Amino acid sequence: MGEPEEPQLFKTGDIILGGIFSFHSNWKTVEPTYERRPLPLQCTSLNFRAFQYAQAMLFAIEEINNSSDLLPGITLGYMIYDACGSIARSVRVALALTDVNEETASLSDKPCRGSVPAIMGETSSSPCMAISTVLGPFYIPLVSHFATCACLSNKVKYPSFLRTIPSDYYQSRALAQMVKHFGWTWVGAIRSSDDYGTNGMAIFTDTATQLGICLEYSVSFFRTDPAEKIKRIIDIIKGSTSRVIVTFLSHMDLEILIEEFAHHNLTGYQWVGTEAWISDSVTATTEGHYILDGSVGLAIPKADKLFTKFWETAFHCSFKWTKETAGSQKECTGYEDIAGLENSFNDMSLMPIFNNVYKGVYAIAHSLHNILGCGQKCSNTILQNIKKINFKTKEGEEVYFNENGDPAAKYDIINWQPKKDGSVEFVTIGLYDASLPEDKQLNLDNKTFNWANNSKKVQLVPVSICSGTCDSGTRKVLQKGKPVCCYDCIPCAEGEISNRTDSITCVRCHPEFWSNERRDDCEKKETEFLSFTEIMGSILTLSSLIGACLTATVAFIFFRHRNTPIVKANNSELSFLLLFSLTLCFLCSLTFIGRPSDWSCMLRHTAFGITFVLCISCVLGKTLAVLMAFKATLPGSNLMKWFGPRRQRIVVLAFTFIQVGICIVWLTANPPYPFKNFRHFKDKIILECALGSPIGFWAVLGYIGLLALLCFILAFLARKLPDNFNEAKFITFSMLIFCAVWMTFIPAYVSSPGKFSVAVEIFAILASSFGLLFCIFFPKCYIILFKPERNTKKNMMDKKS
Repeated sequence: MGEPEEPQLFKTGDIILGGIFSFHSNWKTVEPTYERRPLPLQCTSLNFRAFQYAQAMLFAIEEINNSSDLLPGITLGYMIYDACGSIARSVRVALALTDVNEETASLSDKPCRGSVPAIMGETSSSPCMAISTVLGPFYIPLVSHFATCACLSNKVKYPSFLRTIPSDYYQSRALAQMVKHFGWTWVGAIRSSDDYGTNGMAIFTDTATQLGICLEYSVSFFRTDPAEKIKRIIDIIKGSTSRVIVTFLSHMDLEILIEEFAHHNLTGYQWVGTEAWISDSVTATTEGHYILDGSVGLAIPKADKLFTKFWETAFHCSFKWTKETAGSQKECTGYEDIAGLENSFNDMSLMPIFNNVYKGVYAIAHSLHNILGCGQKCSNTILQNIKKINFKTKEGEEVYFNENGDPAAKYDIINWQPKKDGSVEFVTIGLYDASLPEDKQLNLDNKTFNWANNSKKVQLVPVSICSGTCDSGTRKVLQKGKPVCCYDCIPCAEGEISNRTDSITCVRCHPEFWSNERRDDCEKKETEFLSFTEIMGSILTLSSLIGACLTATVAFIFFRHRNTPIVKANNSELSFLLLFSLTLCFLCSLTFIGRPSDWSCMLRHTAFGITFVLCISCVLGKTLAVLMAFKATLPGSNLMKWFGPRRQRIVVLAFTFIQVGICIVWLTANPPYPFKNFRHFKDKIILECALGSPIGFWAVLGYIGLLALLCFILAFLARKLPDNFNEAKFITFSMLIFCAVWMTFIPAYVSSPGKFSVAVEIFAILASSFGLLFCIFFPKCYIILFKPERNTKKNMMDKKS
């Protein structure tokens, strides 16, 4: 539909190369009337950069035509079209370059017919995507010098696309690594609303997330957006806390934004840019460009030797001047006045992009040279051949395409440094090389940087973080509703530590260790047990020894007065056995004091159980003896014949051996053992004896309690029997104390933590032992020592009134 397209630049030749550049950056929208053919697109806004790119293409073609090594005897021509920045027009002119029936131009008497072997262009990613889709079935390669969208590496969708500029896949990752290198974990992002901005920012976001970088905001913008959109972006930036802005913007979009940002005085932000504008001299002279002072970003590496060629061509001079060439050329000094030029070479800031055009033309030429040189042996199309080319430019730069049609990814790292006159110097401060190992890809020179805060020291890098570093002893806790870079530093709980900064978790200490006050190290817990050296242990030890000594004293007194009536009464043999068992009861409490060991744990409970049963059995035997003695006084009774001293000994031994049997079963099945108790105290280890079998422990106590209860009942029944030396009432009182102590012991033992439970058990042993000693023997000792007149047989036989 419409009139045939005519190229803006045309030159005939043996082989015609196609070119598509946007000599205009915009167009007028004309509504169709449907009454006549659509009018040709009315292009507006002259884009001087496109003329520079086209001139670079012409320069390369002219150099190849003058070469005797590359395509000798063959002249390259060109047909270069203006796409006007329109995707639709880009497709239209691409079809014009492939249409064999299109009358391509009226500039020649013999218009060239037939499709071109390859096309150089376009500058932006979105037009390249559309053109590549169209050119795919024709197998005509499209070689772009500036389309960086990573999506174009998809050879299934865009099989005929190649480029001499690295993919944004590498640039996005490089930007993320650079942002991480400077410690900026909290950033904002602005992107162009096109394929370049959307895809580039998507890859940056993914990589940044992996590196622990968070985006506070991510907004899009296109140069045709209304003023309200710009106002909304400004409000977002003003309301943000991040101080770094990462951009994936075309230079045209950025120039509009910074003018508005300057009006709102949005200064002090650290800008991070891409190759689209970071080394663009036009952007550096735009009104409000001071907003971008201190910016850092990635740029295509410089091409110094190509710059020399351009300089020599622009000023018709030679740096390699000799007397032989003196007649035709003058010597280049390097101080020629660029301002005096009236051609397209007066802006050298885009030289890296010109170099990409230059390499693209040479790649096409080398591919054609290979095909023509192999004659009929080659059945490959130019698309298949160009993917395999590998050559070096005159300055030694290697040119090749990988399987995705992309070149090797290398970038200069640029820093905007303002001069005194207000202009901007693009200073190379480092290099990014994707072909190196990941830890060596980013290399920064030890140079003076210029930051957004006008600091010129490498150490004073702007800070852009949501939350500060969490010190050791704390952990990160995410703030609700915010990204992972926003967190609070919470101290580790007791018993937990973190020994590095920015820890996300606290590690619990080993059960035998406890966290220090700073919560950054685990210290060994204090080990605690009831020892002889501490006050409570010393008091209990002293009480035990006093009790044993008192018992021994009573035994000595009884032995000295063993022939007196009060000692002979109620079986003196049982009295001495009772005193012996009480001595053991006092001494067995010492096994509960000290560091628990295997033998002490087994000994303390079994010794306690057996000695107490022996003690209670003796008391029970004495009580039975009192009852039988008074029952035997009744006429016709012969009970004492069946319950004499021998039978009393048998009863005592029988009751005792039952307890011995219980203890043997306990020690055989599941004996007590040393145990480290971590439950009662968080910062202490309580060494104690585990019961092993709780059933065994409570069986021992239960048996003692059963005998004590039986003894109490019998003594209670015999308390009023007439005899001045009757022990029944004293035994009743002693058993009452004994039962009260041990009934109180059970809840106190269960509720007391650590070594205090051991102290409670010792106290119960000592209290019940003292109760038996005082209640049963002290009244007799009082009579023996202080009332000897009552220690007679006559007094013993007297009846109570």
